[in-house]
Amino acid sequence: MTNANKFNLLLDVVKLMHSLADGLEAVAYAFADSQELFVDATAVQSKVETGQPTPKAIAEKMPTLEDVRAVLAVKSQNGMTAEVRDLISKYGGSKLSDVDPNHYADIIRDAEVLGNG
Repeated sequence: MTNANKFNLLLDVVKLMHSLADGLEAVAYAFADSQELFVDATAVQSKVETGQPTPKAIAEKMPTLEDVRAVLAVKSQNGMTAEVRDLISKYGGSKLSDVDPNHYADIIRDAEVLGNG
């Protein structure tokens, strides 16, 4: 095997490792988001009464990369991996981190309807 072939093989491994890391991070955020469903309602109510924004309200204003990853991870876990990839491609990326953050809210809206049709 030539040095060029070894180098290309190593680059392929690095790309796969990045994809794996992105996937694991998305699953972690999805798990964390699912735990937020069980947040004490009185804590949320006190934040609303004192004017402090809740995490949901912040995400609705300008979603973060982590917010989008969490939504897409759930869809992917529900068997819609190909649709998730298509959605990322639709907004100009080969992976989620390639997508312009200005499209995050659009991706979340599009993802919410996946599987409903």
